[in-house]
Amino acid sequence: MIPAPLTAAGQESLRRRCTAHVPGHAMQAPGAELARIGKWCQKHGWHADRYGEGELIEAFERKVATMVGKAAAVFMPSGTMAQLIALRIWCERAGVRRIAMHATSHLELHEERAYAHLHGLDVTLLGGRERPTEARDLAALFPASPATGVATVLPPAALLVELPAREIGGRLPAWEEIEALSALAKSRGVRLHMDGARLWEAREYFAPKSLADLCAPFDSVYVSFYKGIGALAGAMLLGPEDFIAEARVWRRRHGGTLVQLHPFVASAAMRLDMQLAKMPAYRARALDFAAGLSTIDGVVIDPQPPQVNLFHAHFAAPPAALTAARDQIASEDGAWLAQRIGPGDTPGWSSTEIYVGDNLLSQDNSTVVPLFAKLLVLAHSHARSMSLRAQPRMPATT
Repeated sequence: MIPAPLTAAGQESLRRRCTAHVPGHAMQAPGAELARIGKWCQKHGWHADRYGEGELIEAFERKVATMVGKAAAVFMPSGTMAQLIALRIWCERAGVRRIAMHATSHLELHEERAYAHLHGLDVTLLGGRERPTEARDLAALFPASPATGVATVLPPAALLVELPAREIGGRLPAWEEIEALSALAKSRGVRLHMDGARLWEAREYFAPKSLADLCAPFDSVYVSFYKGIGALAGAMLLGPEDFIAEARVWRRRHGGTLVQLHPFVASAAMRLDMQLAKMPAYRARALDFAAGLSTIDGVVIDPQPPQVNLFHAHFAAPPAALTAARDQIASEDGAWLAQRIGPGDTPGWSSTEIYVGDNLLSQDNSTVVPLFAKLLVLAHSHARSMSLRAQPRMPATT
């Protein structure tokens, strides 16, 4: 008998009861991070900031700015705030309320079109949905020559490029494409902004290039501290000094200059170096794990091989059946294999994102891959049961 689907709260309760987890970093005990923050601040003598001013936050902003090769930085409570501010500034300076971005950008899919509702910005979605943004996508917005007439659409003030692009499996463009895109944007007066939510992870693909090398082609950069770094929350916006000074004004306008930001800053600052040192191991483990999953008939990895420590796994089973199988394994084996399961591009298939972090570093393929093979077997069983249950019953005959 197939159990009723769990509510979101039920799934979270089940996840917390598991003793083994595949995606992400290890779960923390209640209050553990806050306790570490307190001890770390006491050990180093860091006092709380006041409205974004203080030794801790200012030192951390300088450190990250130096790492990525930008003149200045400002800590932001969220990446959503950071990127809206960056794009608003570039648009105001250009006198154009239009931006461009990939169709799967976080701003387009997950932020309720805040760029339009809060800042009155229009957007042009560029390029193919299945690949990263390339120079040809920006070039398509401009006429081929002065003789051809008017551009196809109003040229954007800024182009947002996500490195890596999460929604398409963590894909990255070739370095030559980034250079070509930067050169074209500069020649056309278009500001290039990096959505670097996972910039820390992207650097491994471009090694031996440094973080500063990766950021050099961009006019402004946003980085996140709660994803790969695993901090409580927070982000940073980086760019020229006058740009960041203006961003501080916009942070206050957004209500982001909280009376104290130091819990978020300290959580990021005390983790940053340690987590960055793990990025090579995360990517190596992702390559190994993806190779192991690929041995299972009915599992497709995209991209294969992964470019960063994030990739998509597609399963030959419908989402409801795969979710039921995941929950069954969580109950029986105490292993949480995937967080969000949705429909795949192929009808009847499912897709999930796998982010390789601390959890998978402590588990090898001989332990984890068989659980995914079991997941697919159980999903097929659930799918058959669901199909039978959905079939109309024949009327009784006399």
